[in-house]
Amino acid sequence: MAVSSKKITKAIIPVAGWGTRRLPITKVIEKSMLPVGNRPLVDYSVQELIKAGVRDIYMVVSNVEPCQVRAFYQDNLALNRYLVDRGKFDKLEKAKTLPEDVKIHYVAQDPSSKYGTAVPVAMVVEEFNINEPVLVFMGDDFIWNPGGESAAEALMAAVKSPDESALFAIDHPYEALLNGGALTIEDEKVAKITEKPKPEQITGLTSVSKYVLSPRLLQEIVEYVHENDFGPLDQEYMITDPFASYIAKGGVMRVARTDGEYLDGGTVEGWVHANDVVCKK
Repeated sequence: MAVSSKKITKAIIPVAGWGTRRLPITKVIEKSMLPVGNRPLVDYSVQELIKAGVRDIYMVVSNVEPCQVRAFYQDNLALNRYLVDRGKFDKLEKAKTLPEDVKIHYVAQDPSSKYGTAVPVAMVVEEFNINEPVLVFMGDDFIWNPGGESAAEALMAAVKSPDESALFAIDHPYEALLNGGALTIEDEKVAKITEKPKPEQITGLTSVSKYVLSPRLLQEIVEYVHENDFGPLDQEYMITDPFASYIAKGGVMRVARTDGEYLDGGTVEGWVHANDVVCKK
């Protein structure tokens, strides 16, 4: 029996970092806040997670102020008064970006500190003492599947118990995904992940950094970050390293897929394509 969406109510979204691949625009706009249609990149994941039943979202943001992500999900009281005074109540509804029953918790990360996808997850798990399955989505990409099964729903449907984990994969990787992980699959479970593979190594499914992580795997990630001391010019703290350790110790990581399209704002080409797809819906 798959884990019910009601049992996974927490999600982690890392959005810290300088977004150096998108300079110079990321000097003034956080990468996760780059617009796709009339919404920022990160909001596609936020709204998808909320629809799937998540009620606590843990965002790891840069400790550089002002924080645009935080401002976007807060009420703008001056704007609200302006809209009410002019009777623009339809616009008032659009200005509200978060339902009353959803809370975003913020964790500040120094962009100059430990670097890699494992670090923000470990920070959240330790600060909030999380000991239950969580969803982890990145803040600069999403799966576009309006009217169909979302990536979050597919991930939760893939796991059979709270002790299992899952990752999301796409069948047709393209050049922009060379920073993803090439997967070796056995019986719909991950046997191996080749991180940042060479083009010739991508022959099948590719991971796109959307996960359900079990409590056991969360602790594996925390231990990995604590037990290694990589310098700024050394190896990144890649989340796939503790994934490999977890699998080697008998942990189950299943594979989830949907018919949706993977859209990425991390490159100019990917961002333009994402806008083309979303705006032509």
